[in-house]
Amino acid sequence: MTAYQQITVIGAGAWGTALANAAARAGRDVTLVARDEATASAMHRARESARLPGIALDSGIAVSGSIDGNIAQVLLIAVPTQSFRPALASLRGQLGKDIVIVSCAKGIERGTHLFTTQIIEELLPQARPAILSGPSFAADVARGLPTAVTLAAQDEAIAAQLCQALGSATFRPYHTTDVRGVEIGGAAKNVLAIAAGIVSGKKLGASALAALTTRGFAELARFGRALGARAETLAGLSGLGDLILTCSSTQSRNFSFGVALGQGARPQDAGRSLLVEGASTAIALLELAEERKIEMPICQAVTAILENRIAIDEAIQGLLSRPFKSEE
Repeated sequence: MTAYQQITVIGAGAWGTALANAAARAGRDVTLVARDEATASAMHRARESARLPGIALDSGIAVSGSIDGNIAQVLLIAVPTQSFRPALASLRGQLGKDIVIVSCAKGIERGTHLFTTQIIEELLPQARPAILSGPSFAADVARGLPTAVTLAAQDEAIAAQLCQALGSATFRPYHTTDVRGVEIGGAAKNVLAIAAGIVSGKKLGASALAALTTRGFAELARFGRALGARAETLAGLSGLGDLILTCSSTQSRNFSFGVALGQGARPQDAGRSLLVEGASTAIALLELAEERKIEMPICQAVTAILENRIAIDEAIQGLLSRPFKSEE
């Protein structure tokens, strides 16, 4: 039996539900915690999430509307990055020493510029933080379609044990100790996916989309190197792999948001019905880059568009008129 048999997933949206299914498929005892009792009761009766209609919730998953009494050996926190701090704050006083908290969010906190494992360290210093990220759509994971992700923790033994606890024939985690590298990939690719969506929405062609994605990866890698990420992490599942996925499919909320922008929607309208992590992360990412004098022209253009400081056509023209230089 794995060292981590009991798993609690906090956040019963699409991603949390998908991860609960993955953990149950791996043979773990799983509790899925929804935001309130009404949501939990509805999920318990329907055995599916309203965010993933038509995809059954594994029969072995218990659904609760409260964390009380549902603290397991491992907590997966599957809430948006900007909601991560209050979700963690609600756990204060309820956790034992060395409990493992796995962040399943992809972003940077606005204002503080903290990654989610840093928020864990700040609020719950007794916990052992980890991060799960990689090329994965919730519907695919929930259905049990083949998916590979990265699990990172500073302690390699913990990372390896988490892979054993969550891994199955169709959900394949690879472990690393490069926590920051994994977080950087997940945060930056969401911003770049908005740019890719704009290119698609503007119908600039497949060649332009390939160029945007490739140059976007150069920005991601440049940012990652400056913050100490390993090259193999940036070129792996949680970096390049996730970037390729989210820059090529309308299943990506960030890409779909960008498509709507490219088709003429205003930022405040395009994301009204979507949770777009990239839109929330863009400003924090750019501010971090500017602090360290890291050149990220695509992310800079996306941020300016989101803040209504520049029109999309002007942003595109600005990128296309940049000086010619060697590829890096």
